[in-house]
Amino acid sequence: MINITLPDGSVKPYESGSTPMDVAQSISAGLARNVISAKFNGQIVETTTTLTEDGKLVLLTFNDDEGKQAFWHSTSHLMAQAVLKLYPGVKLTIGPSIENGFYYDVDMGEQSISENDFPKIEQKMLELARGKHEFQMRSVSKSEALSYYKERSNEFKVELIENLEDGEITFCDHDDFTDLCRGGHIPNTGFIKAVKLMNIAGAYWRGDENNPQLTRIYGISFPKQKQLKEYLALLEEAKKRDHRKLGKELKLFTFSQKVGQGLPLWLPKGAALRERLENFLKKAQEEAGYEQVVSPHIGHKELYMTSGHFQKYGEDSFQPIKTPQDGEEYLLKPMNCPHHCEIFNSQAWSYRDLPKRFAEFGTVYRYEQSGELHGLTRVRGFTQDDAHIFCTPEQLDEEFKKVIDLVLYVFGSLGFENFTAQVSLRDPENSSKYIGSDENWKKAESAILNAAEEKGLNYKVETGEAAFYGPKLDFMVKDALGRQWQLGTIQVDYNLPERFELEYKGSDNEMHRPVMIHRAPFGSLERFVAILLEHTGGNFPLWLMPEQAIILSISEKYENYSKKVLSLLKNHEIRAKFDNRNETMGKKIREAEMDKIPFMLIVGETEAENETVSVRKHGGDDLGEMPIESFAKLINAEIDKEIYKFEV
Repeated sequence: MINITLPDGSVKPYESGSTPMDVAQSISAGLARNVISAKFNGQIVETTTTLTEDGKLVLLTFNDDEGKQAFWHSTSHLMAQAVLKLYPGVKLTIGPSIENGFYYDVDMGEQSISENDFPKIEQKMLELARGKHEFQMRSVSKSEALSYYKERSNEFKVELIENLEDGEITFCDHDDFTDLCRGGHIPNTGFIKAVKLMNIAGAYWRGDENNPQLTRIYGISFPKQKQLKEYLALLEEAKKRDHRKLGKELKLFTFSQKVGQGLPLWLPKGAALRERLENFLKKAQEEAGYEQVVSPHIGHKELYMTSGHFQKYGEDSFQPIKTPQDGEEYLLKPMNCPHHCEIFNSQAWSYRDLPKRFAEFGTVYRYEQSGELHGLTRVRGFTQDDAHIFCTPEQLDEEFKKVIDLVLYVFGSLGFENFTAQVSLRDPENSSKYIGSDENWKKAESAILNAAEEKGLNYKVETGEAAFYGPKLDFMVKDALGRQWQLGTIQVDYNLPERFELEYKGSDNEMHRPVMIHRAPFGSLERFVAILLEHTGGNFPLWLMPEQAIILSISEKYENYSKKVLSLLKNHEIRAKFDNRNETMGKKIREAEMDKIPFMLIVGETEAENETVSVRKHGGDDLGEMPIESFAKLINAEIDKEIYKFEV
């Protein structure tokens, strides 16, 4: 007998050789119908895998992320089978699952494929799926595997197999189809009820442009047709909310080939938006005891050699800038932290001076590949809301909790209410991967876990995911469309204080290393604005809107009164503009709606006589006629509801 531990902590005995599906059926028939994969002792296994030792078992359905990955990986096999039947002689390479769906890279040879061919491939896939063919794993020897693919003249699979060890090679069979595969499948093809091929692209074998170019086919699948319809509707909504589209329509930012790829240009409205975000965080940071610092856009190469950034990122960064002086080289700043270490190093500190909290909206530069650039979410020059806290080990717990408070304040004030957190700890079985003493690691990990508990965070723990220099806490935010983004990170670092020989004098009059906390609630302003644009669809919180109100006069007779309204609104610190163009009222309202201006103030004869405005809200709600003072109170009351109170 073996003992199986279930997610609720219960332990049940089963006969050795039982499968995850046997366990599911012993719990309930309903559960067994929905189980599509499993995880045993942290490893993804088939539902038919025989269990021969004690362990922890997690039964996975399509509602689980890992269940989706098994579902989509299995569908990539199905698509490969369909492509082979429709295009005999093509060569298959790799077909993994990805965040949303799957792809398969195929060498089409003399044949070609386009999006026009998608319907017949989808039809063939569903036809094959209805056969309910089981996915079955089997081990093969290296010589057998090589022979199989050499017979089919598939040099791509041969190359993969040559890099594998004999005894670790497995094939997956379903129906009349066989593929080299490590595993992780659903029970049979019958679970696949809805398929959509999304797009087609070129891809070099193993990402190397010196290798043959392959055809990459992307797709997605679901166990129900309804789920596919919902997903496609979500994609349509995502297109409307694409930050590149909205940024252009709202005149926030632009790009120029002459300036260079991945280097955004912020237009006046966008620059004002950035400034409000910066001032919002600066005010909170000031209350929390941060001090603003400024560092240059470049640094001596030696600085980044000391920090280790050049060794780690040098090949993928902008190349060094050579000066007229022989041997002198500078780099565009890839990180702010080395500069902040040198600011700390500029004077002597006592334990009484700590913590020191240095904050900077610092612009950094990284040479992203042109194919990876994407609007504001992946750029080559971006501004981080960076801060580095230098504290004693005893202060770490309290400082960590204060940073969490700041992150929650930012999320709350900007409407990100659906988020989870991940605590990344070191692997206790492999301490050689990390630097720092066991004692400091225990203090740091304890500080993060205690802070996550005390703050009531919905978090999960990932052992082995810590950075080599310390544990960390990442925040995963879901936007209005249910997409997950990593926003905000807090990291504990023993590496840079060691590399830069940072010191403070302790109460024992001895010199000690401080602990360093890296934190960035926004991450980068560019990426944050992009995510915020897509989350809100351009309808930012009122306090952040570039223009909070627009004055529309019914005719030029009321222009003087409209200007008076504009002046009064500015006195109340309300951002407004007056549209005095010679256009119809209908056109002005339509354009104000397209610009997503929260309030339209209609001015005509009645309003001019009564010294009032008629208020129309974005979206069409008519709030009626009111004095300007009342409108100002209305806006300020809405802003007060939006911005969370920040308590130090």
